[in-house]
Amino acid sequence: MEELKLEYYFKQMKEFREKEIFENCTYIWEPLNKINDYLNKKVVEQDVKINKATTGEFCSITGNYFIDEGTKIGANVTIQGPVIIGKNVEIQSGALIRPGTIIGDNCVVGHGSEVKHAILQNKSKVASLDFVGDSILGKSTRIGSGCILANRRFDQKNIEIKIDGKKHDTGTDFFGAIVGDSTRLGANCATLPGTCIGPYTWILPTLQVRGFIPAEKRILPKTEYIIQDNPKTELK
Repeated sequence: MEELKLEYYFKQMKEFREKEIFENCTYIWEPLNKINDYLNKKVVEQDVKINKATTGEFCSITGNYFIDEGTKIGANVTIQGPVIIGKNVEIQSGALIRPGTIIGDNCVVGHGSEVKHAILQNKSKVASLDFVGDSILGKSTRIGSGCILANRRFDQKNIEIKIDGKKHDTGTDFFGAIVGDSTRLGANCATLPGTCIGPYTWILPTLQVRGFIPAEKRILPKTEYIIQDNPKTELK
């Protein structure tokens, strides 16, 4: 099924600095399954850990990691390896980068955001106060402020991806979202575990989405308001 394959979501994988993570992978959950082994081998091979990157005050960087040139890490950032961060990346103050994360070139992780066991392809941007867990973001993806890419079911069972009414077991109980190239999530959106969003799709603010959303769509909220009379009250 096309919607389960990497090529449906990511057309620019060959441009990604760590494109080897996608080699010999067909289905969308496969790169995440091998990410820790890949990172530990790749990072250990590096001669230096930080290549001309800059770090702010009170940063904590531990474990195996490589951070490339031109990257700026703000104050109070925590990075826990194994991690690879590419060139010209901006990690804003208070961000938490957890183990198993690959961040490509020219990306942004905003203030107070948490990224865990995820792949951010080139030019993807995660705004402030977001959670991106066990997910893959395509090139030039935009995740608005306050978004949650949830990665675990309440009952802790394996995550299933539902497409055309059929469920596909990912084989893992941690799986967030697949977000295709140039897709945008507006502020305060949430994706349920196993959500797959095709490229060039816009999810407007405050929506909760699940399952499969095709490419090149615009998803809008349907909102109703109740307006009642309100007595005049002087607040303290």
